[in-house]
Amino acid sequence: MKKEFRISNATLVLTAIIGSLIVMAMVTGNSIRLSRRTSDATDDAVSTVSAFYLEAMADRRAKTITNLINGNFDEMEKAVTFIDEEGVTSQTELRECIGKVKALLGLNRFAMVDKDDIVYTQYTTYTGRSRHPFLSEVGEKDRIITTVSSYGSSKQLCLAIATPDLTIMGKEFKACFVQLDISDIVELLAFDDQGRTHFALYAKNGGNLSDTELGPVILDHNFFDALKGIISDDDWNRNYESFQNEEEGSIVFDSGPAEETLCYVPIEGTGWEMAVLIRESVIQDQIRDISEKNLEANRNQIIFAVVAVIVLAAIILIQLRQLAKERIEKEKETSRNLHQMANTDSLTGVRNKHAYSENEAIINSQIESGDLSKLGVVVGDVNGLKYVNDTQGHAAGDNLIKEASTLICAHFKHGAVFRIGGDEFAIILQGKGYDSMSEAIDRLNRRVEENINSNRVVVSIGYAVLTQDDHQLKDVFERADQMMYERKKELKSMGAKQRDSI
Repeated sequence: MKKEFRISNATLVLTAIIGSLIVMAMVTGNSIRLSRRTSDATDDAVSTVSAFYLEAMADRRAKTITNLINGNFDEMEKAVTFIDEEGVTSQTELRECIGKVKALLGLNRFAMVDKDDIVYTQYTTYTGRSRHPFLSEVGEKDRIITTVSSYGSSKQLCLAIATPDLTIMGKEFKACFVQLDISDIVELLAFDDQGRTHFALYAKNGGNLSDTELGPVILDHNFFDALKGIISDDDWNRNYESFQNEEEGSIVFDSGPAEETLCYVPIEGTGWEMAVLIRESVIQDQIRDISEKNLEANRNQIIFAVVAVIVLAAIILIQLRQLAKERIEKEKETSRNLHQMANTDSLTGVRNKHAYSENEAIINSQIESGDLSKLGVVVGDVNGLKYVNDTQGHAAGDNLIKEASTLICAHFKHGAVFRIGGDEFAIILQGKGYDSMSEAIDRLNRRVEENINSNRVVVSIGYAVLTQDDHQLKDVFERADQMMYERKKELKSMGAKQRDSI
């Protein structure tokens, strides 16, 4: 008789235990292997992303400085054209022109240099041979960019352009230049992210120009002196050569508990290098912590893996939400900037006709709902614009419009100023602007009448206030506009030029 084969409970339990242990061992071993591979891959990915991030950050800030330099060169060329067209005959007139250039074009520390190296500024005249060695290069180059130290420890960027065909006051002028404080440039580039990212500007020899600290190791010391002994001699020599050749590069080194990554890019024409450094990222630290916990939790690897996935998913979700929030904020900022550009007059910097139309719609709604009681409108028109355009050119006409805008803004500081046409302005007055309207109008009219005799900018203005019979802003505007034309006739009788004066 065949013996019946039976599996005992003990055998079943033992098989289950052994099978479970084998499965757990396989899962644990595989999880540890995958955890290590994931950790290594994550470190590599974070390092790669960090390098791309740093390179882009350094490149953006280098381009900011390049754009600042090019913008100053462009403004200097405009300044030379302006001064040349003014027909200056004396030092007093030249200083006044330099003052106008600084005010209109934003060129601080602007100066002109004649063929004898005499420097003319808004307030003084001095010999520039010893104070400005870069003037000796004028003639060899059309544009000069140089870094100097002056006034003690202050570092400055000097920009100069040659003016070979310029004659002022019967003298030949060979150049003009501006001086930019590097500390002002540093403020333009500054950013704050809780001490994880640092930047600094360096000369070719590694000297720190910006006096900013590049992380806790390099600090504000000489770039290459600080790196000696931290990176290999080959890396040190390679990066030193990159500085000398004005090339970009990157360095990764350990500094105790954290790994430092820095990138540097040249700033065109200056001989400078922009360096940006980032410490180990928070994401990398968190992922590393998860990996270490996985390695330590072999007894309960499956549960821990689930927890790790949840934690990782939570981290990624938080980061995605943060990125989405930052993207939305960036889009809002871009939208605000575009809206501001669309509503700003490019010539004068005040609001334009599009902005006036938007305000008009809002005010009309407030008038209709009865929520608005105090409102004043001032309409202004520049006298003699066509005459200036025909006799002095459109550049002079543009300057006349800008002078008119400056005059209006100076007297209506609490009002919303709009340029609604070529030589037409409108000012909407509410709150403090409405309360001080009469005083502002009187002061402006007195100033305009004084300007007639001194042949300066003349603006005819009219004004009106909101009444119960007004249904729209244009009702108030039309009364102000009519008064403006009456004022124009009055100023004409006083000797002011009109739009079509010949």
